[in-house]
Amino acid sequence: MIWFILIATLILLYYHAHKNTYHPEFREVHLNINHKDLKPLHILHLSDLHMENISITPEQLSQQLKGQKIDIIALTGDYLERIKNIDKFLDYLKVLHHLKPKYGIYMVFGNHDYLLREKINIFQEAIEKTGAVVLRNKNRTIQIGNQTINIIGIDDFSTKRSDLKRSFDGIKSGINLVLTHDPNVVLHMADYSFDYLLSGHFHGGQIHWPKPYHLVKMGKLARQNIIKGLHFHQERAFYISEGLGQTGINIRLRSKPEITLHTLSS
Repeated sequence: MIWFILIATLILLYYHAHKNTYHPEFREVHLNINHKDLKPLHILHLSDLHMENISITPEQLSQQLKGQKIDIIALTGDYLERIKNIDKFLDYLKVLHHLKPKYGIYMVFGNHDYLLREKINIFQEAIEKTGAVVLRNKNRTIQIGNQTINIIGIDDFSTKRSDLKRSFDGIKSGINLVLTHDPNVVLHMADYSFDYLLSGHFHGGQIHWPKPYHLVKMGKLARQNIIKGLHFHQERAFYISEGLGQTGINIRLRSKPEITLHTLSS
């Protein structure tokens, strides 16, 4: 009888955890930054789509974002790990292009993307043919009215590909928006100025029960249980997305897929 109850409980728990992967949370974050005369800037942030384990279809993503005002789309890594899934990812990217972000789509890679090894360049070429911009320790500057916005892409910290000096090369003034996959890099940026940093990597624990002990090996932030949401380090804001897909198997406990719209203003 005890075994029957245990098995039934595990089945129900798995069913609930699997069902969670089909119901993304839409979150809005409003942040005031210390720059004058910035009109509200709307940034759609997605991370960790993981084509191998994603429950949300491109059509569902499109429906979820219908009617949203979006200036910039920021994608922060871990899109796939097998080259056969490039076309599948491009279907999601097509949806994002249809949203017509006023100032474009900007992307960085994560540790799973680098499992493609030398084929990562094929993936990057396929992305850039759509008009999206991949920033691997690079930056782009856009002008919005009187404001200069520097979009800074720092390559993956967990695989030792981050180069802060190259990422910030040529930047002199303006609002610095950083995109990166592993948020642990924020602990090493004392000499680099930024106004907001967007990241992912931790999946909010994915299996966050009773605590995400399995994340301990993923750096100092995880050991401090800083694994999702809005945080501040040395009075500078950074955000960790719970991601849209999963790794391993399609289950989430005390974590849901996340779509986030950030609004920055003066």
